Amino acid sequence: MSISTIITAAGKNSRMRKDQISRNIELKNKLILPFENKTVIETTIDNALSANVDECIVVLGHYADEIKEAIFDNYKDSVKFVINNPVDVGLSVSLYNGLSNIMSDFALCITADQPTVSTQTFNKMIEVSQNSKNPYKTISILRRRKTGLLDTAEGLGMPFVAPRENLMEYLKNENDNLNPILRKIFADGYTFYGIKEKNKKELLNINHYEDYLALLD
Repeated sequence: MSISTIITAAGKNSRMRKDQISRNIELKNKLILPFENKTVIETTIDNALSANVDECIVVLGHYADEIKEAIFDNYKDSVKFVINNPVDVGLSVSLYNGLSNIMSDFALCITADQPTVSTQTFNKMIEVSQNSKNPYKTISILRRRKTGLLDTAEGLGMPFVAPRENLMEYLKNENDNLNPILRKIFADGYTFYGIKEKNKKELLNINHYEDYLALLD
């Protein structure tokens, strides 16, 4: 079964900008801050490209020009860029737009501010999805609380592996964050399987400047 990666990189960056202003430091989108000799988003893309996937889509929106200028030349041959139109939409719309541009049966869905999630963890998510009794009714997801078979979708978000067409049905006509949608999918009887992180930093997203510093440490 084929699998594509969708990386959402379309957010407003508002919390990071607020922190940068309060610290009186240069305003720069969090995704192009330095990380492991590259940038945050490049590290996320590299980890995804090294996983067992067939293609990689990056969805841009707010600050698309700034992000694209920083990384396009390095990835123009290995990544397909999709730009939200209109720009001011929820995460669910960004993900839907990415899914609309792939032909694979399954999607590994990642946010660009997750540079610490390893290729090994992505591959474990893919493996659990593909080896489940019914991959088309299974969500394999980075755990937040429990690992293994989950009894709730509370608090869950990306990254996860899901069947493309089924996920698109839930995302269609939504303009929201993902957790309410994941809870709806869970309520409809999908199996959710929580994948254990390789290390604690895999569970951190970069929302605030403090988060960024913590990941650099």
